[in-house]
Amino acid sequence: MAPRANWKGFLKVAELVCPVALYTAASTNERISFHMLNRATGHRLRREFVDSETGKPVERDDQVKGYETGKDDYIVLDPDEVTAAVPESDKTMDVQAFIAREEIDDLYFDKPYYLAPAGKQAQEVFILIREGMKNRKVVALAETVLFRRVRTVLIRPHGEGLIATTLNYDYEVRSAQEHFSEITDITLKGEMLELAEHIIKTKSGRFDPQKFDDRYDAALAEMVKAKIEGRKIKPHKPKAEGKVIDLMEALRQSAGEGDKKTAKPSTKKAAATRKPAASRRKAG
Repeated sequence: MAPRANWKGFLKVAELVCPVALYTAASTNERISFHMLNRATGHRLRREFVDSETGKPVERDDQVKGYETGKDDYIVLDPDEVTAAVPESDKTMDVQAFIAREEIDDLYFDKPYYLAPAGKQAQEVFILIREGMKNRKVVALAETVLFRRVRTVLIRPHGEGLIATTLNYDYEVRSAQEHFSEITDITLKGEMLELAEHIIKTKSGRFDPQKFDDRYDAALAEMVKAKIEGRKIKPHKPKAEGKVIDLMEALRQSAGEGDKKTAKPSTKKAAATRKPAASRRKAG
């Protein structure tokens, strides 16, 4: 079954217009999920809104949005008023500029989507735009209305298609200074830095997403399986971490361990990382 598009519209570059479709590139749907139940009856629970003062349930038709202007003081917005604030969409992803990829900090990245041509007739224009970006080594900044919001998206070539990543607005990205302001300047000894660089060199590798497992989700899946099979669940005991007292000694020990690992690679351990992923069953 072909994937369902989240959005369909047009990619516009100057006078070039290409029908495109947007698809989810990253999803959390495969994670283990739970429902809240009544322990006594086993029945599933449902949420309902209640008045904070009276404690009585409020019907859906009586629920309105409000903006707090002061303590317990709100401006009420009716559904029609909220709808009026939603920007009109012409279904156009309008490219504003082409920039070098390194100009934009990853902090601004929000959510990635696959961008593909919508239909065979759109492929020639789509490929022309994609190849032009590849040859110039640039990415595109475009503006569009996605899911009731005006969004800026970063578009870049990816294999045979394009990736459109929604970007955070400037006010959504917190200042690094407020988190790093208490980090003091320390003069490092030459040997310390050399050892640190040596450790980094021995740990050098390549990013392979298949080697990174969601251990928490895997543990939940195993726990659910054990429950279904009636097996006893063993509690996990975290390993005790030793305190680093002497930084120089810790660096020397780490450098020594790094040498051993690079000198004698473990074929058994490498084989273990290639085991097939266990099938998961959603709880609920």
